Amino acid sequence: LFNGVYPFYLQQRKVAVFDVSTIIVIVVFLTFTCSFLLIIPGIRGRARLYWTLRVLLSLLVGVVIVAVQYTGDWETGWVKANTSYKSFSHALVNADIGLHVGLGGVNVTLMGNPVNQVNETINYNEHFAWSFDADYDHSYSEGLERGLPRPILYVAEKFTTQNPCSMSRQYRISSHYASATLWVAFCTWLISNMLFSMPVLVYGGYMLLVTGAFMIFSLLSFSTVRNSLMCPIQFGTATLHIVYGGSFWLTLAIGLLCFVAGITVVALHYFNLDLLKTFFDLREDNAEEYQEMTEVYVNAHFVNKGL
Repeated sequence: LFNGVYPFYLQQRKVAVFDVSTIIVIVVFLTFTCSFLLIIPGIRGRARLYWTLRVLLSLLVGVVIVAVQYTGDWETGWVKANTSYKSFSHALVNADIGLHVGLGGVNVTLMGNPVNQVNETINYNEHFAWSFDADYDHSYSEGLERGLPRPILYVAEKFTTQNPCSMSRQYRISSHYASATLWVAFCTWLISNMLFSMPVLVYGGYMLLVTGAFMIFSLLSFSTVRNSLMCPIQFGTATLHIVYGGSFWLTLAIGLLCFVAGITVVALHYFNLDLLKTFFDLREDNAEEYQEMTEVYVNAHFVNKGL
């Protein structure tokens, strides 16, 4: 202890919304997109437009399904409060306190208003993981040893297993099921792309519907935390309220897009199959396959000999 107060140590911090895993996923899908844009000039006619729409929409669905696994804004909340900054100290600071909940853990943000107060720079963002290979309580204990600011420890304590609120168990279970259903949605998305590359378009539409269904199931799984009692996170008279964040609504939008695309493909299969084959660039192939021979070339040498 330094004058009865835990010292503060520098450490590697995790960004609240984007981290290295999310950036890697985005870069990989951007590489696929750029590769397709390089070969798109070789496609002739209106098929070029159809190919562009199909590929870009498919890549959009895939990158969202994978990226939201690593984002930290499924639920977010901010509050402005005057609160104590350190343990064993009566000094108060004016700060913005944020909570960002993801499928793999929580980020707690503390931003001073202004940043420089009590002779220190108040700008913290700490990540506490609850994935299968992580121990949330151990991360919280390390935060105590490092001497993190009191507001961050107060918010992080709400999700420990020993806390009577039992928020950790509910959030961890719902997040694991949401992540699992999203990976299933990613597998069905891959299968739908395989089926669309073969002349079985209606089954690709069915798999798109399954993809959208599993994405909605992941949202329902995550939203079950709302059914449990939420302990209030208060700083004096101010209360930190959390609402659904950008990743939740983005997953919902892409899930509905999969439903719309799947229903459209199935409907066109039964009511306008020619239009569906034209959009997937299959009509010309079928026409060439069944095209009758209209001209016959005969060798004049054999004709003159009467053969």
